[in-house]
Order: sequence, then structure tokens, then C-alpha cells
Amino acid sequence: MDFLVHLAKGFIGMFQAGGAQFMGLAKGILPTLICLIVIVNALIKFVGEERIYRFAQKTTKYAILRYTIFPILAVFFLTNPMCYSFGKFLPEKQKPAFYDAAVSFVHPITGLFPHANSAELFVYLGIASGLTTLGLSLEPLAVRYLLVGILVILIRGLVTEWITNMMLKRQNQSIQKAT
Repeated sequence: MDFLVHLAKGFIGMFQAGGAQFMGLAKGILPTLICLIVIVNALIKFVGEERIYRFAQKTTKYAILRYTIFPILAVFFLTNPMCYSFGKFLPEKQKPAFYDAAVSFVHPITGLFPHANSAELFVYLGIASGLTTLGLSLEPLAVRYLLVGILVILIRGLVTEWITNMMLKRQNQSIQKAT
């Protein structure tokens, strides 16, 4: 009988923990995200969607800009996780690579711009505490994180775009063979 009581408590406890987690999100990041989404969409309406698309096209015309400047702007201004919405300004075939670049940049930016991904700040601060214990400056670390991050997002963006293009070609070949 104790086993069933323990099982029932564990079962309902799982849902209570889920509810507590949900309430934590409802009190924390969800209102922030909703406000950010509203403001960004309002800004896009005020500026004009055509102008935003033209700016995005100029910023993403070349792969080196598409996987450096564009994700940097997205992460800096919209922060994590809203930054991924910048992908809506790209053609479908470039969205996976943009997402890969943006998601790879949310950590390296925290050293210089902690607002961009405050949830990842604990990782940077953990490493930084070791340096401060040794009496070393944090600024060179933050700059190196940023520079290496930019290089990594460029490489990841290019590789993911290449893989996406290969997969799209294979998919098109499969469709042509089927018809």
C-alpha cells in the first residue's frame, strides 16, 4: 500500500513541479519576450517592412555579412531567444544557417554585452572568476570570446548553408525521379 501512495505522490509531484516551472516562466521570461515581440513588431511597422527587408537584403547579400553582421545585430538588439526571429527576413534556404550562426553567438557576446544572453552569463562569470583569482584582467578574455565567436559563427553559417544546399539538391533530385 505504501508503494501506491509513494507512486501517487511522485506522479502528482511531477505535475506540480511542471506547474512551478511554468509559473516561473510566466513571471520571468514570458512577459519579457511578449513585450519584446510587441515592440519589435511595432518598430517594424513604424519603420516599414519594406525598409527592413531592404536593409536585411543589403546586410545578407554576401555570405560573410550574412553570417557575421546579421547574427551580431540580431543577438545584440533582440537578445536570446528573440534574435532568431531575424531569420524571417531571409530566404528559406538561408534560415537554417542563420539560426546556426545566431545560436552559436549567444554565448560569446556575453562577456562584453551581458544583456544579450543573461542566462549564459553564469558560464562566462565562472571562467572569469578563475582569472580574477589569478589577478588577470577580464577585458582581453571578453574580446577574445567575441572575436572567436564571430569566426565560429561565420564558419558554422557557411558550413550549414553548404549542407542545406546539398540536402535541397538531393531533395529536388528525389522529387524529379519520383515524377
